Amino acid sequence: MAYKLGVSRPDLEIVDLPTPEEVFKVARIGPKELFKYAVGPSLIALGISIGSGEWLIGPRSVGEFGFIGVGWVILVSALLQTFYNVECARYVLATGETPVVGWGRVPPGWKLWVPLSVVIVLFAFIAGGWAASAGQGVYALVHGVVPPRGAEEPRLWAIALLVLVFLITALARRISRALELANWVMVGTILVALLIIDLFVVPFDLWWEGIRSFFTPAMPPAGITATQIGALAGFTALASGLNWYILGHYRDKGYGMGFRAGYLSGLRGERRELLASGVTFPDDPKNQALWKRWYRLLMVDMWGVFFFGAIFGMLLPVILMAQAVRLSGEKPTDANVPTFVASALDAEYGRPMFYLALVMGVLILFSTQLGIFEAMVRVTTDASHATSPRLRRLIEGDPRKFYYPFMLVLLVIISIAIHLTLPQNLVNWSANMSNLGALIYPFLLIYLNRKLPRPARPRPWHYVVLVLNFLFFGFFFVNFVADLVGDPLITF
Repeated sequence: MAYKLGVSRPDLEIVDLPTPEEVFKVARIGPKELFKYAVGPSLIALGISIGSGEWLIGPRSVGEFGFIGVGWVILVSALLQTFYNVECARYVLATGETPVVGWGRVPPGWKLWVPLSVVIVLFAFIAGGWAASAGQGVYALVHGVVPPRGAEEPRLWAIALLVLVFLITALARRISRALELANWVMVGTILVALLIIDLFVVPFDLWWEGIRSFFTPAMPPAGITATQIGALAGFTALASGLNWYILGHYRDKGYGMGFRAGYLSGLRGERRELLASGVTFPDDPKNQALWKRWYRLLMVDMWGVFFFGAIFGMLLPVILMAQAVRLSGEKPTDANVPTFVASALDAEYGRPMFYLALVMGVLILFSTQLGIFEAMVRVTTDASHATSPRLRRLIEGDPRKFYYPFMLVLLVIISIAIHLTLPQNLVNWSANMSNLGALIYPFLLIYLNRKLPRPARPRPWHYVVLVLNFLFFGFFFVNFVADLVGDPLITF
């Protein structure tokens, strides 16, 4: 039997959903098993989330303009993005296909949507602002001073960190699992250390002002541009309309039908078959009950871990930046924002706090670097493997033979791109390009998810929220384009 879904791609084979116990090889899924085995893709997403937006754009905006009018944008963006993530992951769980492959089922077909989606992701992130910012942090950590404007050594450190990402994936047995474990360590360390620093240096009034700003709708502060607000909205939580590029990890984790579709193994792992087309499940009582179980796990992973982690991960850096501004009497600039907090803490508390803040900054930005760099390679590999029988023959059914050479090519391109302008400018570019996705992918999701097996289909109000994603993030992209070619649509 086969299930027809969309156009231009093979029908989906129909097989039963696996049980969570079968996938995670446990007798039952209790609280311990939930966090030890089932939670994972949200951590990879959170590792990216607590990065450019939380350490650069959010603190830059708050440091220059204050909390009110900025904080509520963070909350709205996080809510909309988490909901969008759930809808993207719904498709992965129901079909075992990653989103970039699923887009190929939307009319007029894969020849438009799959290559276009790969190009948009590469175009958004290949500038490498996240890598360049991490390099600045490493330079300051090594030399004990902020790097001079235009210095070459920070860029060399950024390239070295790209090489480290290559080594992490190459030495893995299962790439997604290696990323999960790395982010368990980095995200846990980041949040705990930031909490300790904030409790030590940030007064209560700034804590309260930061929290209150999330729930205080207000016009953006005078002087801030809609392009800056768009960058904040785009990179709060993850990457607005392009969040789908990271959610293919639910397939590799084995969630739902992803268990039937295969995964990308590392060079140390066994060669694994990766299906070129997905599978889905029959609409019967047994599979209806299993779907509900998988969906509950997804909700825990996304709302219980990703959403609260993203909000907490934004709050802690922005209140620290506000205190750094108060201590220094200065405001961050595009040139010094990666190391501004460390310099302010150095002047007030001495070298130990300087180095601790730098370590946090490097970990935050490297977790972003790890997730984004690998995701660009993963999206291109999934798209090429699924749509090109010739490539599958050439690599003899082993996606690693494409994945790793392409990663090296991308490493060279990003190494060139980070020499073009300041890291903050590169990050702003990527964030606003992420908003472009909100003009396209919510509607592709609506098309696909309406055609899933009946138990997996969203409720009608879910479609309304997807349209809200389009309106909120899409406005900021349109404004970004208007700002590039002339005058922004709105000034404050």
